[in-house]
Amino acid sequence: MNTHQQSDRSAASSRALELVIAGLIFIFGAAVVFDSWRLGARWGDDGPESGYFPFYLGLLILVSSGIVFYRGLGDKKLAAKSFVSVAQLKLVLLVLAPSVIYVGLIQGAGIYLASMVFIGFFMMWLGKYGIVKTLVVSVGVMVAFFLVFEVWFKVPLPKGPIEVLLGLA
Repeated sequence: MNTHQQSDRSAASSRALELVIAGLIFIFGAAVVFDSWRLGARWGDDGPESGYFPFYLGLLILVSSGIVFYRGLGDKKLAAKSFVSVAQLKLVLLVLAPSVIYVGLIQGAGIYLASMVFIGFFMMWLGKYGIVKTLVVSVGVMVAFFLVFEVWFKVPLPKGPIEVLLGLA
């Protein structure tokens, strides 16, 4: 099997993803039903209790996702249909993995430093830009964001050790 055929093979069928999503939505509906029952899902002396309407919405979610799950189990067309190929999934993960790391970096490094690294990484890695252009754009964008959010709109964003050292935190 050559590389092109390997990258064209299916990573997940439409049926598999439909069953997984229906299951996740069912769990969400069960949580709504459970918590609504805990709050009170009956009709009280003075009208509906606080969980009354959410309880029935949760039941509707449970029934709907159950129907989708049941129909998905027997659908042979969905089982044969590819939802995403290995090559497509790799492209998604090429962007998703650095994005998850970026979100994790915000807590420790602050949003400005994490964003500079994020922009610079994508410019150099995917855009193939040089270091000078990458530094100018990533630093320039963050300086502009700092001015807009911190100075003009007075909206404090998460700061890190660099901002503390510069006296900006």
